Amino acid sequence: MLCAPKMGPFMLNAIQWLARGQTGIVGVNTSLKNLCSLLLEHGLQCSLEPHLTSGVCVYCCVAYSGKEAKKLQEFVAEGGGLLIGGQAWWWASQNPGCSALAYFPGNVILNCFGLSIMPRTLSPGCFPVPSFGTRSYHFRKALSEFQTVLCHGSGNLEKNCLSKLQVDGAAFLQIPAEGVPAYVSLHRLLRKMLRQAGLPTVSRENPVASDSCEAVVLCLATELAHSGTDCSQLAQGLVTRTCSSSLYPSEHPITVDIDATNSGRGDSWVSTGLYLLEGQNAEVSLSEAAASADLKIQIGCHTDDLTKARKLSRAPVVTHQCYMDRTKRSVSCLWGGLVYIVVPEGSQLGPVSVTIKRAVPAPYYKQGETSLEEWRSCVQENLAPWGELATDNIILTVPTTSLQALEDPEPVLHLWDEMMQAVARLGAQPFPFCRPERIVADVQISAGWMHSGYPIMCHLESVQELISEAGMRSRGLWGPIHELGHNQQCQGWEFPPHTTEATCNLWSVYVHETVLGIPRARAHPALSPPKREKRLKAHLGKGAPLHDWSVWTALETYLQLQEGFGWEPFTQLFAEYQTLSGVPNDNTAKMNLWVKKFSEKVQKNLVPFFKAWGWPVQKEVADSLSSLPEWKENPLTAYT
Repeated sequence: MLCAPKMGPFMLNAIQWLARGQTGIVGVNTSLKNLCSLLLEHGLQCSLEPHLTSGVCVYCCVAYSGKEAKKLQEFVAEGGGLLIGGQAWWWASQNPGCSALAYFPGNVILNCFGLSIMPRTLSPGCFPVPSFGTRSYHFRKALSEFQTVLCHGSGNLEKNCLSKLQVDGAAFLQIPAEGVPAYVSLHRLLRKMLRQAGLPTVSRENPVASDSCEAVVLCLATELAHSGTDCSQLAQGLVTRTCSSSLYPSEHPITVDIDATNSGRGDSWVSTGLYLLEGQNAEVSLSEAAASADLKIQIGCHTDDLTKARKLSRAPVVTHQCYMDRTKRSVSCLWGGLVYIVVPEGSQLGPVSVTIKRAVPAPYYKQGETSLEEWRSCVQENLAPWGELATDNIILTVPTTSLQALEDPEPVLHLWDEMMQAVARLGAQPFPFCRPERIVADVQISAGWMHSGYPIMCHLESVQELISEAGMRSRGLWGPIHELGHNQQCQGWEFPPHTTEATCNLWSVYVHETVLGIPRARAHPALSPPKREKRLKAHLGKGAPLHDWSVWTALETYLQLQEGFGWEPFTQLFAEYQTLSGVPNDNTAKMNLWVKKFSEKVQKNLVPFFKAWGWPVQKEVADSLSSLPEWKENPLTAYT
């Protein structure tokens, strides 16, 4: 946008405003050659410079390098004009767990000026300039009004200002305050305000509206704690709500050995078996080698951000992550949580010892390592509110109260490993998994009844079905396997939005039939033969429109292929797609590639079958498969 011709008048006005009548040239960083050309066309004296030089009155650059931060700050402090631009959302996406407000290069330059670039996007549109005198939102004014409302019960703060204050307040608290007196004083004001008001009780029984003052307090308190503020006073009164009152932080350091090798996709959370109580600071120590390996420490596993929810049954953000880039670090989370070491993708560090002070042991059972005696002892004595059941392939995080009724976790974990082996087998993935999958139960999640990801999230109501071997063998486990199927989906053979909620169910069907011995007709009500028949007739009766081909209707296509040719072609194709190059991006081309690949795999011409389903089969694909024998058992022949 700094170089866009339509922005020309704005850029010229901005540079003239920045120059304030000073003589001198306009320095333009070499990354903005087009801007330099634009300015020269309009008669401005400017020159391309690889970095800030003396003699310039205005300097123009992008926000993607912080190398000259100190020099630029001094330049502005001495009266120079700085024109800088850029977006931070891409940087934020590439640096998860790292605050863009604090560490994005442009913000390293800008923060001390009272300006910051947030890692957000705006919908395109028209944004009218407010007329002179119009009362508009201002962060400091809104904060002052919020203080009046919170501490004196008077004043008026509009709902839209309240929601903006929540976002901006959280962002502001991510900016390092040290060395900026205005920021330090504002931190002090917020601490005083929140201590006076106290934290609201938030739970399923006492939900908080997301557009309320209570929600803003929860958000600001969370970020204030993350900023390094001692949160022990803020957390007073929280302990009795989620933890046993007999729990106290341990002053004795606890050393745990973890495996910091991660050959899976994405970061891997490694459980420590420890829990940090609300409002406490954990002191974490590790070796020099580990401190330079991009490890992170994470407090809490309930990572869903509930900011957009209408009502809150917990604070919107209750986890905290920070880099372990030094041998000793103090880390806290206002809401407490299980303690993890986050190992980056590709790490080959191997065994690492981590020493943690002021945390308490949590119930933890590792298949093949924890004895029955150790389990029964720890689940009764370790009263942290959450615990974990782990295998090399999956880790279940559930409330301790649910674990206390589980006398022997071995049978249920053995069954889980059988199911995970089936998940890997169908997806042609290595087993054991390179990174164990995780399922975490929460009082409230960000989307749906469950959702996929790392971790898979589910509601507390699902806990019992996760840890009951008898229940899984008798009633099945459709939902969690459905989400594991989502995690297996591959862009090359996915045709969104049609198959998003369809192909993941192949894993549910496969696991139920091959491991649990539950046939598809009984595994889910939607797969009873009468319902399948009714759906099929209705879809074909409408002419098989592709826009209606989704969820159970789309799954039917794949089930018919499986019933005709077995699971082997799917497994073989899923393996082939993992190394296939040149896979197209658009649905039509991808669907034609699947038609071709599946036909060749089973040595039958499946073009009539897919055409009957309404797939956009191209002539060249149909011609290339015409020499293959027809599929005489095509189940759609009876209908078409």
